[in-house]
Amino acid sequence: MADGFSSEMFEDSSFDATARVVDSGSDADERTVEAALRPRRLSEFTGQARVRDQLSLVLEAARRRGTPPDHVLLSGPPGLGKTTLAMLIGTELERPIRITSGPAIQHAGDLAAVLSSLMEGEVLFLDEIHRMSRSAEEMLYLAMEDFRVDVIVGKGPGATAIPLELPAFTVVGATTRAGLLPAPLRDRFGFTGHLDFYAADDLVVILERSARLLDVQADTEGIAEIARRSRGTPRIANRLLRRVRDWAQVHGRQVVDEEAAHAALALFDVDDRGLDRLDRAVLDSLCRRFGGGPVGLSTLAVAVGEEADTVETVAEPFLVREGFITRTPRGRAATALAWSHLGLAPPAGHAAQPSLPLDTGEGRFGG
Repeated sequence: MADGFSSEMFEDSSFDATARVVDSGSDADERTVEAALRPRRLSEFTGQARVRDQLSLVLEAARRRGTPPDHVLLSGPPGLGKTTLAMLIGTELERPIRITSGPAIQHAGDLAAVLSSLMEGEVLFLDEIHRMSRSAEEMLYLAMEDFRVDVIVGKGPGATAIPLELPAFTVVGATTRAGLLPAPLRDRFGFTGHLDFYAADDLVVILERSARLLDVQADTEGIAEIARRSRGTPRIANRLLRRVRDWAQVHGRQVVDEEAAHAALALFDVDDRGLDRLDRAVLDSLCRRFGGGPVGLSTLAVAVGEEADTVETVAEPFLVREGFITRTPRGRAATALAWSHLGLAPPAGHAAQPSLPLDTGEGRFGG
């Protein structure tokens, strides 16, 4: 058995998350299984040692003062544990946690409905906080700083602002794109933690724990092979572990070993460097169709049949980090490692593109 979180939806589209027990042997869906694999306490959280220790200090100091901690902002790529840490903040404080997301807060009234229902010391988790509407952001400034909101009654010259006092609470914001948050909102967070990709050793520890919770028999080599192909991301590691488990069960294998991991991951198009179908499609298009680049993001996305946003946020960060492609002012370009990984020889006269600082936008030629 493993502990996860159940959630009940309120009328304002937010959720109340409380701990519950999930039977890992049941027919629960993928989301429930993922929740069941989350650690129960901050001390059980593997990896991100710097952020974990800093956050632990902030929460312990608040507990000793008997006051809610400062507002917390967690940033980093998807799948690294931002939601898990938000849940653990509520657990460590022994306070309820309300969950909603930026896309659900499109009007100031939506946010006012959530804020007005909070209890003293409650934790409000705002996932993808950078996607809130501007009017809601401006209301959140005041709520985070002064614990009040101004409710506008009426329209036009006769409109009246009625101040509504709020109990002290803690906002935990999570974002994959911290640069899109306006400076006034970022400044109101007393603690900011950035989550980085995990080392393979940390992923091994996470997978060993997950295997125990899922009642999967796995040897050291099998776990290490899955960890090596997990792109430094616990969410991907746990997903691959479940797929390898499925393969082993269907093929009558009692133990997930290196051979089982190799066969299962090959079936699910995950190669020995962790590249999946989309990653290889991007590299293949860069090298075979565009001679190694540079090529603009939107052109590359059309070539692989995906949205530009998907290529930029899902495939590109990993490919850049692993040295397969570079981002230049003129577009994306393949490196020598990309040609080698595909088993191709660079065309005559092609030189490996130098690594340049990542540009924040497409620039003039990014189209």
